[in-house]
Amino acid sequence: QVQLVESGGGLVQAGGSLRLSCVASGRTFSRYVMGWFRQAPGKEREFVAAISWSGGSTYYADSVKGRFTISRDNAKNTVYLQMNSLKPEDTAVYHCAADFRQTGLGWGDQREYDYWGQGTQVTVSS
Repeated sequence: QVQLVESGGGLVQAGGSLRLSCVASGRTFSRYVMGWFRQAPGKEREFVAAISWSGGSTYYADSVKGRFTISRDNAKNTVYLQMNSLKPEDTAVYHCAADFRQTGLGWGDQREYDYWGQGTQVTVSS
């Protein structure tokens, strides 16, 4: 079993920045692909970014490419999401997720992920 706890959300003006963190406990963190997803009110959960177990490969949704950066520190069992140039449309609850089984559905597919955090709210005002 894996527990994921996100933090770092908050209220920020458009153009501002936030850094989200997700701390994992339980199984060996360094063996997981990690992802970030978000869900805005009235919308389905959508993929944001993912990172390989080593941190050597990353993948982003087109909507955040060039503005968001995913990274990880396996020594701290933590994955980060640095969000710059935030827009009101980035407002959502952000969830981190861990892919243990790596079934091959693709990092952007939420069905690929086995464990989920409760989420942290990000609100961007215009």
